[in-house]
Amino acid sequence: MSRNSSRAWQRMLSGRRLDILDPSPVDVELSDIAHGLARVARWNGQTQGDYPFSVAQHSVLVFELFRQANPDASAAALLQALLHDAPEYVMGDIISPFKAAMGGNYKDVENRLLSAIFLRFSLPATMSVALTKQVKKADREAAYFEATHLAGFDPDEARKFFGEPNQPAFDVEAFDRLIRPWPTQQAHARFVEVFETAAATLLG
Repeated sequence: MSRNSSRAWQRMLSGRRLDILDPSPVDVELSDIAHGLARVARWNGQTQGDYPFSVAQHSVLVFELFRQANPDASAAALLQALLHDAPEYVMGDIISPFKAAMGGNYKDVENRLLSAIFLRFSLPATMSVALTKQVKKADREAAYFEATHLAGFDPDEARKFFGEPNQPAFDVEAFDRLIRPWPTQQAHARFVEVFETAAATLLG
């Protein structure tokens, strides 16, 4: 069956129909992204706390780590950091070892979705090489903190997989609030608030 004859779209709560294999920026809505990411659990849900640690909360944590490490970053760069895992609102969060085993097709779909998301919000379709490195660094630091505070890793094991964070937890602004799992509606609202604050700077 050809790709065109297969159903590859998902109906979103906003009413949009997003073609996951050939996404259009016009079918991307912030409310759908926030809704989905607030309901997708990091670490396949294997974390401590009364609530799952959502991808929405992870995105805010990465945003804060990136912002604090790069105080001169542009509003566009901040938004791209916040949205770095946005495709997971329709693809789900797959742990890195499994994602690597799935090969190139998964990554191609993920990259097409990410580009459509960036374009929807008037951002460059891709991140520069330098920005990609900075965001990945913040992403690895977030993973280290999540691993050691929520997912049962000891520090040595976490360093082996994610490296040593440049910013110790006690230097990260509001760290205790950022690492404590949020209820779904709080994760949704906080993601939207951070996005809108950065977007207002970009537009202003």
